Amino acid sequence: MCGIVGYIGKKNTKEILLEGLKELEYRGYDSAGIAVLSNNEFSTFKATGKLVNLEEKTKNFTTEDFAVGIGHTRWATHGKPTELNAHPHEGNNSFVVHNGIIENYAQLKKELLSEGITFFSQTDTEVIVHQFEKNLEQTCDSFEAFKKTINELEGAYAILLITKSEKDKIFFAKSGSPMLVGINAEGEKYFASSDTPLIGHCTDVNYFEDDDYGYVSPDEIIIYNKDEKKEPHFVKLSTNKLSAQKDGYRFFMEKEIYEQSSVIADTLLGRVADKEILFEELNPKLFDGINEIKLCACGTSYHAALAASYMFERNSKIKTSVEIASEFRYREPIMTKDTLFVVISQSGETADTLETLKMAKVAGLKTVVICNVDNSSMVRLADATILTRAGVEKGVASTKAFATQVTVFWMLSLYIAKLKESLTQESLEKELQLLRAIPTAVKVEDSMHERIKRLSKRYLHGHGFFFIGRDIFFPLALEGALKLKEISYLHAEGYPSGEMKHGPIALADPELFTIALLPEHLLYEKSKSNVEELSARDSTICAISPLQFDKADDAIYTKKYESYMLEFFEMMVAVQLLSLEISVRLGNDVDMPRNLAKSVTVE
Repeated sequence: MCGIVGYIGKKNTKEILLEGLKELEYRGYDSAGIAVLSNNEFSTFKATGKLVNLEEKTKNFTTEDFAVGIGHTRWATHGKPTELNAHPHEGNNSFVVHNGIIENYAQLKKELLSEGITFFSQTDTEVIVHQFEKNLEQTCDSFEAFKKTINELEGAYAILLITKSEKDKIFFAKSGSPMLVGINAEGEKYFASSDTPLIGHCTDVNYFEDDDYGYVSPDEIIIYNKDEKKEPHFVKLSTNKLSAQKDGYRFFMEKEIYEQSSVIADTLLGRVADKEILFEELNPKLFDGINEIKLCACGTSYHAALAASYMFERNSKIKTSVEIASEFRYREPIMTKDTLFVVISQSGETADTLETLKMAKVAGLKTVVICNVDNSSMVRLADATILTRAGVEKGVASTKAFATQVTVFWMLSLYIAKLKESLTQESLEKELQLLRAIPTAVKVEDSMHERIKRLSKRYLHGHGFFFIGRDIFFPLALEGALKLKEISYLHAEGYPSGEMKHGPIALADPELFTIALLPEHLLYEKSKSNVEELSARDSTICAISPLQFDKADDAIYTKKYESYMLEFFEMMVAVQLLSLEISVRLGNDVDMPRNLAKSVTVE
């Protein structure tokens, strides 16, 4: 996830910006840049890759008097990780940095192009600086031009802008993406997208709220919210950098579970229109002559692919198969050119999955990668890429990567359904409405988390867990079992609910814990009868459901929805939290479980 820093003061601005960006490296990035305005002159530097490359470019640059500066680490969403696409982005007399996604950038860019504006990048961000300068020509007032620009943007953003028309100011705006400003006894002002760059420099900080905008100068901090002027609310800044990186959470995994609402919103932005799914990164001709989709992945990504198979066949009405990459690459598979080959990987470097992609390319198949890291090996090799926009995931056990993968697959199933006319327009628009509700469905409720914390103490011992579910909840059961195995080191298996009587029920006794996924709107009665069979054999039952189940020993109640897909996403959060809390009670290292690596780049 991108990082922002800003500074107004008399110290060496370059060093402060670079130091701040270093503190944001943990968020992940593929390029970085700074812009400094000093003595009415801009100095700007950009580099791809690690910050050491930017440091090398700036080694001979310094400021010795008052300056304003902004910096950015970029995690690519629109456009490849190149220097042209790196922030800050330039107008004639202004520079901007931006976190988030401008949903209506294509429309704004089209209008600006028609007026003769030249664009140098593929990003959504560049429209901000050009729109600002267009408005500045019309208003001749920098703040009014900035305010007008912000009102014309749709989407999520944290923005810093500097301009020669106001040499001692940094303009800011925040909506849906975090940003704060800090102060100290020397009268300096520091901006950042999280606490860590400000620790050691500032004593007090103001956390901006959604729809805050304004400007900061050496003498004042001016904040407006929806045209109402407001006073900053300063609080003391933490001094613990690791704690600040975790934003107050105990573990990165916990933070990432809570982040799922915002990253799914990023995944949806610009892609879910009123009547259809928009994937600018896909050419509809990619699907010409395609009669089958083959999905190939490992681990958590394999479970996302299994979930996708239900959606593709149900929504897109296209034959779909799912393969474990480590098996597929050695079994002499039959691959025909009417098959679209789709690989899924958080890192884009998973060795087994990458090899299957190479096999598909050799066989002449059309290929797509669902991935979180632009410019990764798979992204460079595949014909097309859909980025999940999950941001960096520091916890080894994947959470938000899985959530965004499933979200992308739901969108892709509807995109193909539109091409194939396999859903009515009314049904398609209903699905689009449900997609927009995912960020709310995955928002962690304090009451649910507290209940799971209390329940977890009952599930620390025994001879194993069954996670069971039917239909698309079977892949979720597999993922729930994997999460528990990864971080608690307890034995767990995911099963289709209907398979219990075909052997596994022989294990049922009070020390066998069954985590039963019981959605109201998908095969509830059938799933319930399978759980009753386990209960009759004295298995300990924990039901995850919006409905009360009298045979359950414990229950985690989810909210009532109109669709099983929203139930899926909330139950996903529940099984993630359950695994987390069991692991915490066992005293394990949640973020770095034994024997595991984040990116599996060997067989």
